[in-house]
Amino acid sequence: MDHIKDQIFNLPNMVSLIRILMAPVLFYFAFTQQPYWFIGALLFAVFTDVLDGFLARILNQITTMGSHLDSWGDFIIYSTMAICAWILWPDIMLREKLYFIIIVLSFTLPVIVGFIKFHSIISYHTWSVKLAVAVTVVSYILLFTGLLDWPFRIAALFCLYAAIEEIAITLLIQHDLVDVRTVWRALEYKNKHSNESK
Repeated sequence: MDHIKDQIFNLPNMVSLIRILMAPVLFYFAFTQQPYWFIGALLFAVFTDVLDGFLARILNQITTMGSHLDSWGDFIIYSTMAICAWILWPDIMLREKLYFIIIVLSFTLPVIVGFIKFHSIISYHTWSVKLAVAVTVVSYILLFTGLLDWPFRIAALFCLYAAIEEIAITLLIQHDLVDVRTVWRALEYKNKHSNESK
């Protein structure tokens, strides 16, 4: 019982929960047209995304539940980020709509495919997704502060590759797994499973 309690009530999970609870805050700043407060809150939410994984590793509190909670937090925050962009900066979003659509589809389609196959939210935490998220957040801030727009278009390509890799992982593996960092790792799982079933 204590082991189950430790899996649920630990510091990394609490940080992931804080990230989820930031979604209403982001919507508040978007609906009240406070873009700078919104960007500040978004940066804090992104910081919690980095922090929960770091804490899980150094405290040796990496759990399946924590991985799923982290993925839920990511999906909620990045969905919120996309919706709020339309509320705060509709003119920019219309101008960049092709790249925006690519980015949105890139983080929703892998989740949908994973949910159809495994009936749960996937939690692969691939290196390509981590890179795509970092590039997208930086490009998002550059775009909406009026500094640069081309990084947002580059970010769409990073997101597209990350989505293709996650979908490929889902199609390759037979059971829902967490922390499958690359498609090559998924191939190793598939080959191992095939050899064990012979």
